[in-house]
Amino acid sequence: MKARVKLIEGVSFVGQSESGHSVVMDGPPDSGGKNLGVRPMEMLLLGLGGCSAFDVVHILRKSRQQVTDCVADLSAERADTDPKVFTKIHVHFTVTGKTLDPKRVEQAVKLSAEKYCSASIMLGKVAEVTHDFEIQEA
Repeated sequence: MKARVKLIEGVSFVGQSESGHSVVMDGPPDSGGKNLGVRPMEMLLLGLGGCSAFDVVHILRKSRQQVTDCVADLSAERADTDPKVFTKIHVHFTVTGKTLDPKRVEQAVKLSAEKYCSASIMLGKVAEVTHDFEIQEA
């Protein structure tokens, strides 16, 4: 996997993925940014959410669960001093579907957290990563 991050101006950068997609990252105004894009650490958190949500939906659909929506709400705490790594991350899934089996949803969340989500497992080496879920009927 390869990626490229190129300076636009100030502390604004464009990140380009090997698959051909781009994203703008920027710093806060007090660091010289113009607030034109997500912060790099926010990108890590978004990556974790996307990776986990993908897994949960994929696992549930493979087990023939009728998932119609999945939202991962993430909250994180960071260290107070440099490097300001994540120290705690919580992922709350809201899974919507038709007659979803709570045991299958629980299993999907657990499999993502412990086996499949590379981002969660990698960040779990430095932060306490927790997960929970709720189910909504479609």
